[in-house]
Amino acid sequence: MSRTARTRGIARTARTVRTIRTSRTASRVACLALALALPCAGSLAAHDLWIEPSGFTPPPGSRLAVRLRIGQLFQGDPFPRDPALLVRFAVVAGGGAEEPIPGVPATDPAGFLVTGKPGLYQLVYASRHAAVELEAAKFGKYLAEEGLEQIAALRARRGQGAAAAREIYSRCAKSLIAVGGDAGFGYDRVLGLKLELVPERNPYTLAPGEELPVRLLYGGAPLAGAKVAALPRDQPSQQVAARTDARGRVRLRLGGAGVWMVKAVHMIPAPPGSGADWESFWASLTFALPARAAAARPGATR
Repeated sequence: MSRTARTRGIARTARTVRTIRTSRTASRVACLALALALPCAGSLAAHDLWIEPSGFTPPPGSRLAVRLRIGQLFQGDPFPRDPALLVRFAVVAGGGAEEPIPGVPATDPAGFLVTGKPGLYQLVYASRHAAVELEAAKFGKYLAEEGLEQIAALRARRGQGAAAAREIYSRCAKSLIAVGGDAGFGYDRVLGLKLELVPERNPYTLAPGEELPVRLLYGGAPLAGAKVAALPRDQPSQQVAARTDARGRVRLRLGGAGVWMVKAVHMIPAPPGSGADWESFWASLTFALPARAAAARPGATR
């Protein structure tokens, strides 16, 4: 995206945000009420968070609502924009330029952006830590569902199997959109998240039933032995999952066309002085699998 195009896009988005400020007063109050009505922090800790744009293949020059969602099995509630949690909320164009996604605090959608020229864009969100305490049974179920058996085993060796667990957690979410239906480069760009899912093939060039190779990075290094799952929004119970190999890689065979989420969770003992027993990192990646594969540009990888 050229500097002029970015400037015009940011200006248009800023005007849009100013226009909706007054009209969103009621929405702000409603979203705050919704946030208070959401499940308690203990429940939220065991939920996925993902980015859900209003379109995955928007035309150039269109305004997108960028929503955050929190829930399970790809069914979720709005997660209003919270400056107290937000570390990074941005769009990265195909050329690598990063721009913040503007928005109004305490509202849903969490932000808006105006698309530029055709190409692949990455939307990225990273949060600060939050804390939670879970009773033993709930924590054990959570560990089993997310493939964190090594933590369950460590708790057992420590004699903590029947004890409540104190946890700090943070979120690392990405979404890949194809502006103008473009199947270009940038899909495998690493954005430096603490826990990051990196597709090694452009999802917009996949046909239903093909495999998506994915790499999982923790602190920028490959993470081995982690469970990575892919869920289709239309049939989330039909998820596919695999463990990462020694190079942090998995191959996931995706089924039908539609919106998909790839997710992973990593947990470690919490650092001293944190007031917690465990620290977890949650990663997600959303995109739309086309009904027919788009043609990739020759040699386009980054």
